[in-house]
Amino acid sequence: MNRKTFIQKTTMGLMLSIPAVTMIGCSGSDDNGNSVPDPDPEPVAKDCVENGTSTTVSSAQSHTHSLTVSKEDVSAGATKTYDLGQSADHIHQVTLNDTDFQALKDNPGSTISKVSTTDSGHSHNITIACA
Repeated sequence: MNRKTFIQKTTMGLMLSIPAVTMIGCSGSDDNGNSVPDPDPEPVAKDCVENGTSTTVSSAQSHTHSLTVSKEDVSAGATKTYDLGQSADHIHQVTLNDTDFQALKDNPGSTISKVSTTDSGHSHNITIACA
C-alpha cells in the first residue's frame, strides 16, 4: 500500500467512525428513562466558610437595613464591626466577635442573633445564618 492509498483509507475510516461514535454517545440516557424532576431533592448544605451568610434585619420602623458577612470574614474569624446598609439619614452597626464566627464555622445550620446599635431612637434585631 502506498502513502496516497493509506491516507485515503485512513481518512475514509475516520469519516465513517466519528458520526457512528457520536450517534452511539447520544443514544444513552443518564436519567434511566425518568425525566420527572425529583419532588424531594436533597437539601443544599449551608456553609458559611464557602458561601458567607444570609442575614435578616428586622424593623418595626418601616425601613430596612442590610448586612453582608463575607466568607472571607467568616474564615478569618476576627472580631469585626459592620455598618448595616444605610437607610434614610442614619446607620446602625453590629459587631461579630471570634466566638460568633467560630459558631458559624462549627454549626452551619445554626443562627446567631444580635441587636444593632441604637440610632434615631431605635435599634434592629439581626439574625445571621449560613448561606
